[in-house]
Amino acid sequence: MDGTLLIGRSSFPYFALVAFEAGGVLRLLLRVVLTANPRVMVEPTLRGFLGADLVLGTEIAAFRGRATGFVKGGAAGVLVGESKAHALRGALGEDCQPEIGLGDRRTDEPFMALCKEGFMVPPDPEVRPVSADNLPRPVVFHDGRLVQKPTPLTALLTLLWLPVGFPLACLRVAAGSLLPMPLVYHAFTALGVRVTVRGNPPPPSSSSGVLFVCSHRTLLDPIFLSAALGRPVPAVVYSVSRLSELISPIRTVRLSRDRAADAAMIRKLLAEGDLAICPEGTTCREPFLLRFSALFAELTDEIVPVAMVNRMGMFHGTAARGWKGMDPFYFFMNPSPAYEVTFLSKLPAELTCGSGRKSGHEVANYIQRVIAATVSYECTSFTRKDKYRALAGNDGIVGVAS
Repeated sequence: MDGTLLIGRSSFPYFALVAFEAGGVLRLLLRVVLTANPRVMVEPTLRGFLGADLVLGTEIAAFRGRATGFVKGGAAGVLVGESKAHALRGALGEDCQPEIGLGDRRTDEPFMALCKEGFMVPPDPEVRPVSADNLPRPVVFHDGRLVQKPTPLTALLTLLWLPVGFPLACLRVAAGSLLPMPLVYHAFTALGVRVTVRGNPPPPSSSSGVLFVCSHRTLLDPIFLSAALGRPVPAVVYSVSRLSELISPIRTVRLSRDRAADAAMIRKLLAEGDLAICPEGTTCREPFLLRFSALFAELTDEIVPVAMVNRMGMFHGTAARGWKGMDPFYFFMNPSPAYEVTFLSKLPAELTCGSGRKSGHEVANYIQRVIAATVSYECTSFTRKDKYRALAGNDGIVGVAS
């Protein structure tokens, strides 16, 4: 894989990534590995995004469903040199003769000798990666906290930044939680958090509240919306950790997933004032928008779409696995995180459900397309369940005690 399917010839970044995600900072500091790639670590990517039908790799021992890091069969189990040829014969038969073999080092020659044709990929620093558009499948969902590929230098810089980054994140969280909302925008700017506001934010409504329909990048979307408006706007959420609720500077109301009960709650909140909702139901890191739930469109005609874009240089502020209570801290641990809040025009009356000419699904799909066009994203029909089943093997519901 390294040096043939991937440009990089070092396995260090991938082991460093797994060490950090699975074991934390101390594991990243101490893990140094020199071996062929374990199958369990690379198979999802090779099958999912490069179209592989079969993946042969070093097998790692497991205990109660968790990888131990020990190689099955000891040193002889490492898939390198003659072991690659043996594994290939074991999978395809002793008389196997694949059409083409690709490799990039001398240890690949034993398995390439079994193929009708063999090609060695030369070391070429000018080789460019395949564009995302040319992959067999688009990368819509992925997980993990690290933004950059953890090369030895990047991993070292990350470790050196953590003693500074975590206290800074706590300070930024405290500023957002404790200061009056009109001051939060300026406090974030002073603490290195770049907030850009575009469009014309609407003033508070004297009658029924305005529903701000936001694209969903992190759970901080409603907070940056409130900072941009200079006033706290409550938000309805599908799931959020107890810690996030405690430190939130705005009111968060959980949806029950009971359509009638949720509709009644949203109507009640709109009667009290403005409200924010992220109808995707979960976050998406890549330039895609997930399917918008249509419930919100059936409850009010006072709708303002809001396009959210964020930028992080070191840590992702979302995770499908792990403790979600740390999401805001990881976002604010970035040296200079950025949020861009774009207020679009209020939805015209003729495009709302109240006009009698549009269904809730039509209105939701229209708003999804408008937001996507504003930020040059692509619309998808994927849902929250699709994301969590792909990344975590569950439906993504966070318990109250989380």
